[in-house]
Amino acid sequence: MSQPLRVWAQALGRHCRTHSTGSGGGTKTAAAAARGLPNRWPIAGVEHIVLVSSAKGGVGKSTTAVNLAVALKQVARDKSIGLLDADVYGPSIPKMMNLAGQPTVNDKKFMQPLINYDVKCMSMGFLVEEDAALVWRGLMVMSALERMLYQVSWGRTHVLVIDMPPGTGDTQLTIAQRLPVAGAIVVSTPQQVALADARRGITMFRSVNIPVLGLVQNMSVYHCPNCQHESHIFGRNGCAELAAATNTPLLADVPLVPELCATGDAGTPIVVAAPASPAAQAYLALAARVLAALPAPGQASTATTAAAEAQGNTAAHSPTSPSPSHPLAAETTSTTSTTARPDPAPRQGLFARLFGRA
Repeated sequence: MSQPLRVWAQALGRHCRTHSTGSGGGTKTAAAAARGLPNRWPIAGVEHIVLVSSAKGGVGKSTTAVNLAVALKQVARDKSIGLLDADVYGPSIPKMMNLAGQPTVNDKKFMQPLINYDVKCMSMGFLVEEDAALVWRGLMVMSALERMLYQVSWGRTHVLVIDMPPGTGDTQLTIAQRLPVAGAIVVSTPQQVALADARRGITMFRSVNIPVLGLVQNMSVYHCPNCQHESHIFGRNGCAELAAATNTPLLADVPLVPELCATGDAGTPIVVAAPASPAAQAYLALAARVLAALPAPGQASTATTAAAEAQGNTAAHSPTSPSPSHPLAAETTSTTSTTARPDPAPRQGLFARLFGRA
């Protein structure tokens, strides 16, 4: 086991024990403590964080997150884009982005994201076997997520897209409260059952003062390839009605097409495989609207830039430590650095050494 991986695993164990006893896990500012809110810690080098949420599984959230991230890179080719799979129990990003293998760890104990389609990616799926079941309690899940957020060498990243797990529980709330999020996108189908959960998702984000950039209506309409008959399988205009009722923009209307399923399973997002298709055009338009909705340069990046400067990170890529205010900073900077090298062990062994047993 390499020294960087050993340090990373030991720090995670200390972080879990500290938080489980309720002591030593970072301090709140006086203002935040007075309001009962946690600190928001920026990710060094990341300018904007965009959450893709559904509050309900099975509505195409991960498909939207993947195609949004790749479309952002296509729309803004001079910008660096990242994609984080926060669905620890059911990671989809490795398959949908056609990525496999385990990340290496650099000499500063930071994991290096895997890259495809010029998008930097991190997922728990890189650390476990494809058919492995992750049986963890919430505390371990949140500690692992913090590691993937603050101990990954994201480098200078204009937009980090986070594929949120479905629901509005502890994981979603903690991510929303801990990160300086530029905005959230809520994905739903037009079906009333899905819309009810989408409304709850909008309410959750607004309750923690996160701007809701808008709604994405997925599987909105199906066109028969033979006769071109139009069928609204899950209902008609449900997201448009929810958008009007909640004063939320409708950012995209994505049709139900077999190609979306096929390209996702093949690891080739539809914006790459069929960029002229209606679905791809919807995602490209979504990316353009998201970029337009983000704060102007300098407004949202101030805290991130300050964090990078505080850690002496003058390079354009590969930050060397998380924000000094984050509790992980002390855990990573107090150890002796060693030469970075890929770990030769199988992925299952890497996972066990990084996280131990819950």
